[in-house]
Amino acid sequence: MIPQFYHSCLKNYLSESQLLTLEISLWLLQVHKQVKIERLAAIFPVPILYQSRRKHLQRFLVLPNLSLPLIWFPIIKYILRTQIPLGSRVILAIDRTQWYSNNLLMVAVIWKKRSFPVYWQFLDKAGSSNISEQIAVIRPVLKLLSRYELVLIGDREFRRVELAY
Repeated sequence: MIPQFYHSCLKNYLSESQLLTLEISLWLLQVHKQVKIERLAAIFPVPILYQSRRKHLQRFLVLPNLSLPLIWFPIIKYILRTQIPLGSRVILAIDRTQWYSNNLLMVAVIWKKRSFPVYWQFLDKAGSSNISEQIAVIRPVLKLLSRYELVLIGDREFRRVELAY
């Protein structure tokens, strides 16, 4: 179910059982369209008690190896390398959205009328982001995409001259 290049990136950071848990979880998310731990634990196909399945999923989701730079960045590098030639112009969009009680600041790559997230952070407050939060979310992306010509777009929340530097 997971493409081969994902496997090659993930096997460096996850054990076989963790990789299997990831594959099963992704399959369950696609089929049942549920993201609640309790619901996933109820349908998780492992012959252990419900509470054990729930704890297993909770422990899996907080693994330090599931960090964005370790897992997601190699996948993004691969996608960019195979889809966009080095040195090409890449358009980045930065945006912040309030999603229920979650305040999400995200940078995405726009390519062929589609965008895909590259890096994001949840903010521990409501409302607009400040310059230090914006720099913190852009800096890893700039390092990741240093071999491309970058154009950064954003709405009026991101109009500070300091951010351009």
